[in-house]
Amino acid sequence: MLERIGHMLVRKANQEEKRPVFDEAGEIPRHIAVIMDGNGRWAKMRNLPRIAGHRSGMKTVKEIVKAADGIGVKTMTMYAFSTENWKRPREEVDYLMKLPQEFLSTELEELIERNVRVRMLGNPEGLPAHTIEAMNIAEERTRHNTGLQLNFALNYGSRTELVRAFRELARQVQAGTIQPEEVDEEMIARHLYTSDLPDPDLLIRTSGEIRLSNFMLWQMAYTELWFTDVLWPDFTKEHFYQAIAEYQGRARRYGAV
Repeated sequence: MLERIGHMLVRKANQEEKRPVFDEAGEIPRHIAVIMDGNGRWAKMRNLPRIAGHRSGMKTVKEIVKAADGIGVKTMTMYAFSTENWKRPREEVDYLMKLPQEFLSTELEELIERNVRVRMLGNPEGLPAHTIEAMNIAEERTRHNTGLQLNFALNYGSRTELVRAFRELARQVQAGTIQPEEVDEEMIARHLYTSDLPDPDLLIRTSGEIRLSNFMLWQMAYTELWFTDVLWPDFTKEHFYQAIAEYQGRARRYGAV
């Protein structure tokens, strides 16, 4: 009898540990941006090639997307490949370019079942044909989904994005379709990759780095920033819930008192 009670108490304790640490009735961030950092270091610590870290990190993407969808997050933007990442070793870049195809070939059907909409943010120029094709297929097959919008920032750099927007606005001024004094924050935002998205409410960055790394600089003017030393392949839904809990404990004043 005592043994049975002991098992029941252990089971109850385990169930309580798995409960989200945030207030499920509280505010959930509409848009969460994620810098998935630490894949290479995770692999190095295990004497594995860097691509092994990226492969393991892909599993984390699946878990965190499911967790976000489960609590009602509307938009997730994952920083998958920056304009600066082309400087990495060729073997690693080639593998990173294959990741969208590899991830979507195994996960797309479940994403469709979950009503998730997939989208790419970034400059397609320079990306391999197979990478673009994988993203195009995912975008087309999920175009009419109305649940979580999952954005993969590929060949993305915020400064490049801003230059692109300013050049387009300059062309319009030069053509006389708009006047210089008409250019305001709203007009600039409409010319960014994220023109139809709300700005991120929360940024999560793993691996202990405390910087934005040229990611959504305009959009994150008032984003709450959350950093953790946990490497991306080790990042779990419990860590994700902790980020939500800390977000809920902050007061967002937007410059007001």
